[in-house]
Amino acid sequence: MAQVQIPEMMEVGAHFGHQTKRWNPKMRPYIYGDRSGVHIIDLGQTKQLADAALAFIKSVVASGERVLFVGTKTQARQIIREQAERVGMHYVNNRWMGGTLTNFNTIKKSIDRLIDLQTRRQNEDFKGYTKKELLDVDRTVVKLEASLGGIKSLDRTPGAVFVVDPTHERIAVREARKLGIPIVAMVDTNCDPDPIDYIIPSNDDALGAIIYFVNKITEACQEGLQDGEKIAQHRGQQADAGRGHPKRRRVTKGETSGKKAAFVDRSSKDQAAEQGTTDSYSVKLEETNDAPATQEEGTHVRAAAG
Repeated sequence: MAQVQIPEMMEVGAHFGHQTKRWNPKMRPYIYGDRSGVHIIDLGQTKQLADAALAFIKSVVASGERVLFVGTKTQARQIIREQAERVGMHYVNNRWMGGTLTNFNTIKKSIDRLIDLQTRRQNEDFKGYTKKELLDVDRTVVKLEASLGGIKSLDRTPGAVFVVDPTHERIAVREARKLGIPIVAMVDTNCDPDPIDYIIPSNDDALGAIIYFVNKITEACQEGLQDGEKIAQHRGQQADAGRGHPKRRRVTKGETSGKKAAFVDRSSKDQAAEQGTTDSYSVKLEETNDAPATQEEGTHVRAAAG
């Protein structure tokens, strides 16, 4: 199971916060002390809270939902894209477009335009265009891909949002809060932890720390995908077992004309059920008046902030 380790976090510098003069007092419970004018984060609490966040991410993915990775800071862009793509999650790593979540219908139009241009370009469907016009098309594709490439397959609200530095990604955090989407975030000593559902107190500027926690979130997603497959297989087996009973022969109209017709006596079934027996439906014979016989078919958690 995906978990963080204190020695590993120390090695990547996750315990170094911001300068003491740049802190947010709401982060006091997660600060161990200060050294040379820099706050030191309590990694004991980080481990407890990070492990809870990872377990939550795993459960979200196992339930069939997807996680939206958000990290537009220069040092976060590459690892966000690589790891989100590795496990088939959505991501925004260039610029958060206002309304990405709260005004998705408008954003979807831009996504559809991007997909259309890419498809037509791939199929060489721009015959007759001048070089300048083709250049304009390519520039548009590059621009849209940079902003929307990670959410091209987003067709519904994500199950959770993972954020690197909620202060830098405040618009994304605001939109997720407005829609009630759970937020998991790396929260440094200068951040406001209140809007975050699952906080991970950590240095959110150091490349090593960002890579470490993004990898852990990705690991939790991978475990969730595996659990989701097991759940789907189990449900499929249950469905197959439910269809495994022998089929009863359907009686046709020709067989019942002027003869005795077979029908299912459900009262007998009910009696058998009360007696705890497993006998199949009893069958009685009665006279019919050339009537066709019919056969009736059988039957969001908010992590404690210290």
